[in-house]
Amino acid sequence: MINLAKRDIEHTLGKFIVTAMGVGMLLGIVLIMIGVYRGMMVEAEILLNDIGADMWIVQEDTLGPFAESSRVHEDLKNIIYVMQGIDKSEAMTFQNIQLPQKDKSVLAVAVGYDIYGAINPINPKRLIKGRKLKNDHYEIVVTDKTGFQLGEEIKLGRNFYKVVGITSKTVSSGGDPLVYISLKDAQELQFLYSNKEIQNDEARGIENSESYRVNAIVATVKNGFDVDKVAHDIRKWQHKNVYTDKQQRDILTKNLIEKSSKQIGLFTIILVIVSTIIIALIIYTMTLEKMKEISIMKLMGLPNTLIIEMIVKETILLGIFAFIFGNIFSHLIYDKFPKLVVLQIPDAWILFGVIVFASILASFVGVKKVISADPAAAIGG
Repeated sequence: MINLAKRDIEHTLGKFIVTAMGVGMLLGIVLIMIGVYRGMMVEAEILLNDIGADMWIVQEDTLGPFAESSRVHEDLKNIIYVMQGIDKSEAMTFQNIQLPQKDKSVLAVAVGYDIYGAINPINPKRLIKGRKLKNDHYEIVVTDKTGFQLGEEIKLGRNFYKVVGITSKTVSSGGDPLVYISLKDAQELQFLYSNKEIQNDEARGIENSESYRVNAIVATVKNGFDVDKVAHDIRKWQHKNVYTDKQQRDILTKNLIEKSSKQIGLFTIILVIVSTIIIALIIYTMTLEKMKEISIMKLMGLPNTLIIEMIVKETILLGIFAFIFGNIFSHLIYDKFPKLVVLQIPDAWILFGVIVFASILASFVGVKKVISADPAAAIGG
């Protein structure tokens, strides 16, 4: 049997390919947006995975340092450590800082930790140059995205910090580069006031004890102990909010990324609808251009089903070619984006199914025109 769809596409091959490429670019953007969402999910968990804590102890009635301001005393880590079921506990700080560069400053998240402690947030697998922190003061480990090199000095506050290590793919939940400094330096940057401010506070009878605070205590639980039970005991006796690792991930993924994911999802739906409309318009235009030929085919006795099959096949092929171009386009540009884009094969297959379904829907406009075609129009010219 003559494949009418194939013959028709060969007749308008250039127009068909250009249209598929145009729609493919839209579908490529859809894949990129899905990849941005996947990247946000991955970035949100990088720091949590590297720290590897079972519990996060934070200020009472707060969601913790990633969602709200949280301050607890540093020595709380010692109280937590002696509680039943606790294996390790450490104090940590998290703060946004600006790394000054020649052209412009780089926004980063500084993680402060005890370099002699039992929990180190620097993942050795991500350390690509240099070493971890060895001194309590004026050393910093940066991520490669900041652009700093080993041995460079960075001015933070009133002091200069020497870059001693460079990590790769270390970003915060918001996609900002992570840097690591000692807990003492972090406390000085975040909590210690200037001399004049301290003098003013002392004149008001206020003692400055903020420098002994941190944003959270992280802890691991011994084997055989129930994390939820240990967390309950800490809440009961220490009057702090305690989040298990799963709860902390939920805070990051649901509370912080939920709005962004909804926005990305809405844009994705809009782009798919626009792609469907474009495919429908193109198929409708192509159908209009060959109405005389369709009338002749009807006059020759070809059944409507054969002509409708041609239209549907053309539309699905257009959708498939657009999907292929979209995949090529997305893989060519995804690593140019400033934020992490994760392209996953399951997402591409889901989009493929959506595009095939949307193409079938789009073909209906051409099918409707074919059904209404009058065979007598072929004679009338």
